[in-house]
Amino acid sequence: MIRILAVGKNKDSSLRQLEKEYIKRVSPFTKIELLELKDEANIHIDRESEIEKVKEKEGNRVLEKIGPQDFVILLDLHGKMMDSETFATALNTWESLHSRLVFVIAGSLGPSPALIRASHVRWKLSDLTFTHLMTRILVLEQIYRGKMIINHRPYHK
Repeated sequence: MIRILAVGKNKDSSLRQLEKEYIKRVSPFTKIELLELKDEANIHIDRESEIEKVKEKEGNRVLEKIGPQDFVILLDLHGKMMDSETFATALNTWESLHSRLVFVIAGSLGPSPALIRASHVRWKLSDLTFTHLMTRILVLEQIYRGKMIINHRPYHK
């Protein structure tokens, strides 16, 4: 089973449709769910102490949704990048060893220290910068691509 925890709400109907499409595509291979968690208002934050408080609040909301047996993959700018083949191999290994994988997309200010400590893998999608909503799509697409590679299907080429 795969769970994606995303801080913030997707209000873009076209991106919600794309999320649904990739969830539908992944569903024949594994149960998958996307949970949105409340984000904190941070438009006028300019002090480091305020930033850390927001990250802590959002991180705690995420941690409440993670069980002790979950394998946590944190999307992180300081994580390890993988090509699609390497990711597929890792995905296959993680699923064979753990009953639930939890992909975490933290809020716009980044993950809290506690969330970083709770993660088993820190995954960097790219050196490019993406919006959090696009990151959700990219994670779903890479999970689907990984499933296609694992199952020797042609989509990934």
